[in-house]
Amino acid sequence: MTVETSAAAFYRIGTPGRAWGEAERAEWKAQTKKHRSYQDEVVQKLEALKEVFDVEQYGSLSHGTYPLYALKSKSWAPDKPHVLVTGGVHGYETSGVQGALLFCKTKAGAYVDKCNIVVIPCVSPWAYEHIQRWNADILDPNRSFEGEGTTEESRALIFFLKSLNVLQQQWSCHVDLHETTDTDESEFMPAKAAEAGQHTYESEPIPDGFYLVANSVNPQPEWHAAIRESVRQVTHVAPPDKDGLIIGEPIAQEGVIQVPSSDLGLCMSLTNAKYATTTEVYPDSPKATDEICNDAQVAAITGAIDAMLSM
Repeated sequence: MTVETSAAAFYRIGTPGRAWGEAERAEWKAQTKKHRSYQDEVVQKLEALKEVFDVEQYGSLSHGTYPLYALKSKSWAPDKPHVLVTGGVHGYETSGVQGALLFCKTKAGAYVDKCNIVVIPCVSPWAYEHIQRWNADILDPNRSFEGEGTTEESRALIFFLKSLNVLQQQWSCHVDLHETTDTDESEFMPAKAAEAGQHTYESEPIPDGFYLVANSVNPQPEWHAAIRESVRQVTHVAPPDKDGLIIGEPIAQEGVIQVPSSDLGLCMSLTNAKYATTTEVYPDSPKATDEICNDAQVAAITGAIDAMLSM
């Protein structure tokens, strides 16, 4: 569906056909508010994870008090597969953050003798607190993982991973945890269209259920199918829309779409791991709860690691 007429019809800031300038950007920043505490909901949970993980601060954001933390499994050995889990690249996607922490608390201990595991529970803490897709600079962190990184969040993470001295080809698995929410349609996608100066906004149906985003250059269909089936034990898998699409992309298999992740600067392309994916949980489904969403993310991680180890 195409939404047009006045700027207010599809977003409250800006004029259709004119990209945002400093005035519009300042207006957007002024209306952002802190809704929750990164310190209380993320940082304070890290202490309890130190039996299994070393907790390292790998940087901080320049605006506000936002230290960036990584968890690295203690029993690190160069001959084991290397696994990366990232959450909160889009800070407003809550289960990506809380699911990563829940995996560390409940399931990671079963894998650390088999794998070296790095977990970044909240890549974008400012966005987590403000419940935003963009960061404080009005940039999408999940389009910034190219080269040395084009946001503070991506640059800090890329630098940290390089410091681990794990060659790109030695990363075996990367699971990047996300959500697709109703606010994508009501807030974040209209804001993106307005910021870019589009005349109209093309809306898309929000998928009701879990799905995965694979790399079209390296799709690994069997591995993705294993993750989907692991998550199916917890929550429902998204069907395609009436046109056979999920977020505008044709399905490659049930609950899986494919995109060129490196070309888009997606976090899932960060390591060139053989097995890499982006999870998408739907928290606004009437069938979902916060607990189900967090559990679905954990099921995705464990399903991904189990399948990787068996292949």
